[in-house]
Amino acid sequence: MTIPHITGVELAGGPDRPLLLVGPSLGTSAAALWSAAAERLGDAFHVVGWNLPGHGGAPAADAPFTLAELAAGVLAFARGVTAARGDADRSFCYAGDSVGGAVGLHLLLDSPEAVRSAALLCTGARIGEPEGWRERAATVRASGTPAVVEASAKRWFAPGFAEREPAVVASLLHVLQDADAEGYALVCEALAGFDVRDRLGEVTAPVLAVAGAEDGPTPPASLEALAHGVRRGRVEVLDGVAHLAPAEAPDRVAALLRGHFAGPSAASADPGSPTQEQVRAAGMAVRREVLGDAHVDRAVAATTDFTADFQEFITRYAWGTVWTRPGLDRRSRSMITLTALIARGHHEEFAMHVRAALRNGLSEQEIKEVVLQSAIYCGVPDANSAFRIAQRVLAEG
Repeated sequence: MTIPHITGVELAGGPDRPLLLVGPSLGTSAAALWSAAAERLGDAFHVVGWNLPGHGGAPAADAPFTLAELAAGVLAFARGVTAARGDADRSFCYAGDSVGGAVGLHLLLDSPEAVRSAALLCTGARIGEPEGWRERAATVRASGTPAVVEASAKRWFAPGFAEREPAVVASLLHVLQDADAEGYALVCEALAGFDVRDRLGEVTAPVLAVAGAEDGPTPPASLEALAHGVRRGRVEVLDGVAHLAPAEAPDRVAALLRGHFAGPSAASADPGSPTQEQVRAAGMAVRREVLGDAHVDRAVAATTDFTADFQEFITRYAWGTVWTRPGLDRRSRSMITLTALIARGHHEEFAMHVRAALRNGLSEQEIKEVVLQSAIYCGVPDANSAFRIAQRVLAEG
């Protein structure tokens, strides 16, 4: 058994906050991939990243290893971090992209007591085909990592991102070009043997699966299968994002992680549990994602001394406690909410949540089916009003 020695870097926050361990994608470093998202999370978490062998200045491995053995090395690194923090409870929250997500799955499967909750981004229970990984390993051994820079750039970033954020792209490609060729090849070979599809049902911790809508290597279907395979999973799909979500969409990724890790089912009764302020912040982040900044800004601007407590109540409890729970994805929550609002005749709220349903990924056809289903169980007059309102909202775009 070969357990690689793993090193890492502190990215944000301090040891007085709950530990969030983050893992990189193949060819990247924790700092290059996660720094922007970590900066947005540092007020709530102690964000520490780990690096793949031979990447980001980390020492290369001296022998082949499996993904399970790589995860064992990451766990040993995490144990060192929690010991240095003086944590009585050695468990932590975890987020990883691509191979970092695959490592997260092995941590959840092989060391379930270690991970309280996980966010797995742009990954899958199997990634690619074994022969493809072996061919890439051979290419890099023969010609070095510069030989895969062009192809990686096409896989990593959504169309137009390089033009919008050239410094981010340059930083990530620089790390790839400087990665140790043998270290890169050994990770490729570990991925060739990675397949835990038949074990997903063993995962009991809450899991947030985050997909990039433009991701070719691990498309949304891969994340949906992961979320549906574990016992307590949900999936979120990010429009305009490809394979490196933490770097491409740091604001959205940070908001999703903040909400997921602050959710009550992800918390434990130890000092790592979220504070009320963290729950409120998670609720505000989810509220903005679902309803849109313009709507929330109007609601906040209209708050008075008379309504302030109510605004606080819905942000903290509706959005920060219920909408952040991992048991249902947001599409399902939108369908349930639309049905309830139809049944109760809350027309203004129904119009608002038709817009929210579109943001949460429902199509116009699916919204129509929700209203039609409600006609049977809520009543035809209620559905008639709902169709009229929904048609107006959808026509507004």
